[in-house]
Amino acid sequence: MSDDAIRKHYETHGAQGYYEQFGASYRNPHEPIIVDVMAYALATWPLDTSHVLDLACGSGEVTLALRAHAVTHITGIDPYTAAAYAERTGQTALPYRFEDIATGALTETYSLIVCSFAMHLVSESWLPALCYTLASLAPDLVILTPHKRPQIKSSWGWQLREETVIDRVRARWYRTVRMMA
Repeated sequence: MSDDAIRKHYETHGAQGYYEQFGASYRNPHEPIIVDVMAYALATWPLDTSHVLDLACGSGEVTLALRAHAVTHITGIDPYTAAAYAERTGQTALPYRFEDIATGALTETYSLIVCSFAMHLVSESWLPALCYTLASLAPDLVILTPHKRPQIKSSWGWQLREETVIDRVRARWYRTVRMMA
């Protein structure tokens, strides 16, 4: 499905409605760019990939890109695309929504969190709590987004370290403020 088709579904169903209805067959049309961006991030930024959280994992685009770089300990989370993720990766995705995570559903810690093409969909009312909670779960966060959103503030627990744009996809590397001290 093309990016334009997904955008039209968002307009018709809303983002959550789209994923509730079509999540089992979801494929990110930007997967080749995601692969390139993740290769750049892994080669350029000092990221610890010993235990990665693939947040809003979709059909496993980031998980598969990480595996191609010998990353093996990856946990996927997505309440809507779990079937698509399992089909492509052979792994089970945890069923948590952003709101669940923001209110403490996750207790495990990670070396890195990667969120691809999803954090810009988080309601602005939930974004500070989500970011603050994620900052307690991992020292580093990489966000891939086709937008300038989300704009994450350091008061939410993260400091932007570097940003790059590859084929109109922004990759932002954040480090927790607690790691910066």
